[in-house]
Amino acid sequence: QEQLVESGGGLVQAGGSLRLSCAASGRTFSIYTMGWFRQAPGKEREFVATIRWTGGSTYYTDSVKGRFTISKDNAKNTVYLQMNSLKPEDTAVYYCNVGLSTGTTYWGQGTQVTVSS
Repeated sequence: QEQLVESGGGLVQAGGSLRLSCAASGRTFSIYTMGWFRQAPGKEREFVATIRWTGGSTYYTDSVKGRFTISKDNAKNTVYLQMNSLKPEDTAVYYCNVGLSTGTTYWGQGTQVTVSS
């Protein structure tokens, strides 16, 4: 059973920065991807960014390109999301996601990010 522990959310003014972290434990030897999704009030959960555990290829949704950076520390089984130039529309609960090579996925508990205008 994979466990994900997220941290780093909070309240920030527009234009500010936050860094989210997600540490994985369990079957970390079979991690294929780790990434972030978000869900704003009244909206569906949407993809934000993901990173391949081997090789480090990254993928972003268009609305965060140039502002958010996803990175990883394989030794710590941790993925990060550096969020710069935050906008009020980035306000959401951010969820960490891990995809194993078996195809199984796991979700973190979510961390709130609120950007005030």
